[in-house]
Amino acid sequence: MTTYVAIGSDHGGYELKEKVKAHLDKIGFSYIDYGCHNGESVDYPDIAFLVAETVASHDDYVGIMIDGAGIGSGMTANKVPGVRCAVCWDITSVINSRDHNNANMLSIGGQQLGDGLALKMVETWLETPYSGGRHDRRVTKIMEIESRFLGRGKQG
Repeated sequence: MTTYVAIGSDHGGYELKEKVKAHLDKIGFSYIDYGCHNGESVDYPDIAFLVAETVASHDDYVGIMIDGAGIGSGMTANKVPGVRCAVCWDITSVINSRDHNNANMLSIGGQQLGDGLALKMVETWLETPYSGGRHDRRVTKIMEIESRFLGRGKQG
């Protein structure tokens, strides 16, 4: 199955996102860029939601979101049912997020990582398969917990 990448950033991740896109071109991944499209200030939840919504709606998409630290976008993405977004800062967490947790979205910090590490993380994340097996039970539990709370969000 072909994997497509939905990618986005806020202003804090814009420069790294442009480098990641060039790297995706180099390693042969197609992508849709949901913005931002320059370094002007934007609200990361708006873009993280667009990336996460695409991931949740299409089995052949994974998502990458880059904001200043990666944390806020990860929090936003994980509000979208069906998304398992991992916030990662190193190669070990990237591998674990895919191999053990079947993450379908990655969030990284554009102001936290050097370019070389970030590009290696993205490539490793895209190339690491989910191992399934003993991890299936745990991923299923994550998704069951999500389904218990759909429509029961905190008000105000």
